Amino acid sequence: MNRKYFIASVLGFIALCLVPVFTHNPYYIHLVETIMIYAILLFGLDIVVGYTGQVSLGHAGLFGIGAYTAGVLFLKVGAPFWVILPASIVVTGIFGAILALPALRVSGPYLAMVTMAFGTIIQILINEMTFLTEGPMGLKIPKPTVAGYKFTEESFYWVVCVMLALSLLVVHRVLRSQLGRAFEALRGSPVASDCMGVSVYRYKVYAFVISAGFAGLAGCLYAYSEQYISPNTYNNELTVMFLLAIIMGGRKTRLGAMLGATIIVLLPKLLDDLEAFRMVASGLAVLMLVGAVIGIARHRTTWQTMFVPVVGTAALTAFSFWLDNITDWRLSIFGLMILFVVYYLQDGIVGFARSLMGKTANSDNVIDLTAGQNQQGALVRATENGDGDLLVANQVLMQFGGLKAINQVDLKIKRGTIHGLIGPNGSGKSTMMNVLTGIYVPTAGDIAFAGRSVVGRTSSDIALSGIARTFQNVQLFGEMTALQNVQVGLHHTFKSNFLDVALHTPRYSKEEQAATERGMSLLHFVGLAQLANEEARNLPYGKQRLLEIARALALDPQLLLLDEPAAGLTAPDIKELVQIIRKIRDHGITVILIEHHMDVVMSICDTVSVLDFGQKIAEGQPAEVQANEKVIEAYLGGTAT
Repeated sequence: MNRKYFIASVLGFIALCLVPVFTHNPYYIHLVETIMIYAILLFGLDIVVGYTGQVSLGHAGLFGIGAYTAGVLFLKVGAPFWVILPASIVVTGIFGAILALPALRVSGPYLAMVTMAFGTIIQILINEMTFLTEGPMGLKIPKPTVAGYKFTEESFYWVVCVMLALSLLVVHRVLRSQLGRAFEALRGSPVASDCMGVSVYRYKVYAFVISAGFAGLAGCLYAYSEQYISPNTYNNELTVMFLLAIIMGGRKTRLGAMLGATIIVLLPKLLDDLEAFRMVASGLAVLMLVGAVIGIARHRTTWQTMFVPVVGTAALTAFSFWLDNITDWRLSIFGLMILFVVYYLQDGIVGFARSLMGKTANSDNVIDLTAGQNQQGALVRATENGDGDLLVANQVLMQFGGLKAINQVDLKIKRGTIHGLIGPNGSGKSTMMNVLTGIYVPTAGDIAFAGRSVVGRTSSDIALSGIARTFQNVQLFGEMTALQNVQVGLHHTFKSNFLDVALHTPRYSKEEQAATERGMSLLHFVGLAQLANEEARNLPYGKQRLLEIARALALDPQLLLLDEPAAGLTAPDIKELVQIIRKIRDHGITVILIEHHMDVVMSICDTVSVLDFGQKIAEGQPAEVQANEKVIEAYLGGTAT
């Protein structure tokens, strides 16, 4: 963690703990307590929304499950607080898994609908199961008693503070670990994640269960904080507010979650008071103007971009002083402010502030660029060499409706060679890549890799068995740094679990250090070490191609599939690429190369296969293929030389 960020976090936590010291007003203490409880839930929700990119509208239901678990265990069983707290987390996590297992097989609006339906069902069950929940009457829960001490409003506030700090620590550790990188990779490119050995479905469920656990913790604390819970509390309006809090505060940042929680708790209350509304509007206008000036001075934005936000906040301020009564306008104003933030600040308030200051979400993840530079000899682990066939494709057919994209194709790829796969556009080359890596299941035929069939296996399973690939259209995780992209490829090297990460055990620390060093060594291998801390989306196109290769090599593959790696590259970049491919082959990695640059194919390939309209029309050494009349007619378009 960045030192400045750590100091700011500690000072902020101390300030929160001192709230009961500076004010004994129970209303204000309870207000801040509610913000902290909501923030705990938002820490978890941000894992699903901000990192995996899923839209969940079921977290109010999970929040309710955590609260009612606490209420039922206390009233029906008489369980103590130290049992109820972990039980609420576990029970809610189980319900999260029950929701996630079927729901996460869909995505986008369908997932939102399924999770919203789940929240509605939970609210109905809570209302109808009177034998357990007392139905509409609700449950009353006194402040907890531990070791004979009964907590007061003030002392329970500090319990919530401690839970907030622990939640922040655990979430921070999880999201900076291999788990967090896996979650973020799912948002960046699900296809690439699967091909890096990170199962999309499995880690979506994993993220949802962890998120549900935080919702359960928040729900339990909320039940003790309110001392009364009822079904109407956990409705769809609340879950929409949670989602808006993440959007307004800023995804992928704990500060954004805290800010979002503060907004959804305080803003509706501030809009009940005209003077408070005027102060908020004036402060917002001043902050927007100052931010615009700073951003323009730093060349981070322009007046054209900032004109509407600055004028809009100024108009809101003027409107606030024009009003005599806010009661009839509060809901409209609240809605307009939300729309303003969502439309003009798509990365949330924290993201907007970072952009003006020239910082990114990865600014705190800077690593030592010298790590791994002395491991040049161990960049790629040599695999078994020999003259045998590493991959054998037999009569492979890939049919889409009536179109045969691959038609009865045979391939034999010898170990330790560079095997070219060429053909005109639409000849089936990339389709063959997708079949070999499990993205498509062939209609007929068989593919054996190292003596084992890959047909019907998942992309992540195939990747972990030793087949890595790049993509025709670059599939990097754009919001992650170059090093983090490579570390996703190293996900298979981690044996540590959630508890290891949360407790920061020696096993996890050792694995993380090894992954950093190995990742840096791979970046050195492709010449990107000095760009390790740069977000992948900011790299030049040629460097992005090289980063994809480094990430694929992180899987320690026996077979590397390169899908048009020279496409769009300049002549110097192509020369560098050719040298890297040769080095990969020299380290014992077998390569299948799809490429339209014939000079590249003819200079480095040992064997070349040619596809046309899904069929193999020629195969042999580069010179033989180049002289083949069918190839000249179908692809090369010239005369043999």
